[in-house]
Amino acid sequence: MTVKERTRLGGRSARIQASVHEAVEQLSAEMDRAELAVPAIAARAGVTPSTIYRRWGGLAELLADVAVKRLRPIADPVDTGSAKGDLSAWAEQYMEEMSSELGRAMLRDVCSSSQEADAVRCCTYTTDHLQILAERAARRGEQLDPGEALDHVVAPIMYRILFGGGPLDQAYVQGLIDHLMPT
Repeated sequence: MTVKERTRLGGRSARIQASVHEAVEQLSAEMDRAELAVPAIAARAGVTPSTIYRRWGGLAELLADVAVKRLRPIADPVDTGSAKGDLSAWAEQYMEEMSSELGRAMLRDVCSSSQEADAVRCCTYTTDHLQILAERAARRGEQLDPGEALDHVVAPIMYRILFGGGPLDQAYVQGLIDHLMPT
């Protein structure tokens, strides 16, 4: 059984994580992702490769960790004045971000990680936003079920991003929302 190093908040551990994340981002901007390697990342970050392997397990897990950090939302969803409008604005932005070249690369990184926690964190970001929309809707006397939005709006968007199967544009997303919330 492999024992993962426990990450302490702050201090040396946080500095190492920040320098390794920064090295990944810098090298990703300088070279093709297929050329990224743990020794090059370690050298850029000023750590040994064993530090990366001990903390992250491997390149896939490191890339997923960096992706999860970048996928974390920085603000609450836009308030348009209605539940349907809020969901529409949020879903269109979500589709645009996730279907971009960078978004697809981050999704591949998260999906290729052997750490289930990476995918769970990404899902939590999405469900947290949907919960904010639902709570806002409830305060207005409207209904929005976060689980239904996840199943009938987010899941089809993600399927088309990951596997294709048809156009993925604003009209498609609005059709999903109209089906979920006809009025």
